[in-house]
Amino acid sequence: MDRIVTATGEHGTVSLVAGITTTLVAEARERHDLAPTASAAVGRLLTAAALLGTSLRGRERLTLRVVGDGPIGAVTADAWSAGEGIVGARGYARNAKADLPLNAQGKFDIARVVGRGSLQVTKTYEVGQPYSGVVPLASGEIGDDVAAYLANSEQIPSVVALGVLADPGGIRVAGGVVAQVMPGANEATIAALETAAAVMSPVTTQISAGADPEGLLRAVSGALDLKLLDAYDVVFDCLCTRDKVETALLGLGKDELAKIAREQPETEARCEFCAKRYVLTADEVTALSSRLG
Repeated sequence: MDRIVTATGEHGTVSLVAGITTTLVAEARERHDLAPTASAAVGRLLTAAALLGTSLRGRERLTLRVVGDGPIGAVTADAWSAGEGIVGARGYARNAKADLPLNAQGKFDIARVVGRGSLQVTKTYEVGQPYSGVVPLASGEIGDDVAAYLANSEQIPSVVALGVLADPGGIRVAGGVVAQVMPGANEATIAALETAAAVMSPVTTQISAGADPEGLLRAVSGALDLKLLDAYDVVFDCLCTRDKVETALLGLGKDELAKIAREQPETEARCEFCAKRYVLTADEVTALSSRLG
């Protein structure tokens, strides 16, 4: 099972989280039949959501949404606490078949498939109104964009490294690391973190060579004093239910539901996040219509 580990460095002045998300990204690819470049884009955003989701409690939820003018259109990922020591996450792309040749560095061309646009981050709390922040995309590479959001909207200078390695057979490895400079960090700590990040090998290279989350944390922290904290399992999960589908259909109104029941023996709804299909018979749609009086 995928695993995420949190840590602190230099007496709490650096906050770190790293994880392996290979199974999570592979399930997203399989559920949505994602093309290779789309797999990498969804995988990076899904990994970022899962890593940042370790800070969530209770019924809190984090949504990351990248909207650009590239062929993929938009990429969305959700994360939440799915139980003690478990992070649930889900994600999808508007155009699952978006694909491009590798870039000049021989890597997935995430920047071009996403294009120019924005990153929206929404936090939903148990009590009170959701909070949303939007920043222009820094590069479209997703890791840079999440780091730009943390720096500009939350005033937290951060290092964000995300990676997905895939081949025609599917997802080989995926994972990421986030290191955040907290209030009280001195110049020496910041310099040490910048140095470690600059020489760190790509996340996928490290994971392919056998690195675990703790290894990723050591790589990004370099010479900093590191204290491991909590470990989390990561699972692909979804919050969709038949009740939510019926509620959405009720929003169409009594007349439209009656028309659908007359014209279609079955009505199908598909969850964008997990691709689960919900099928209602004409009689069930008629029963829904009757609930509107």
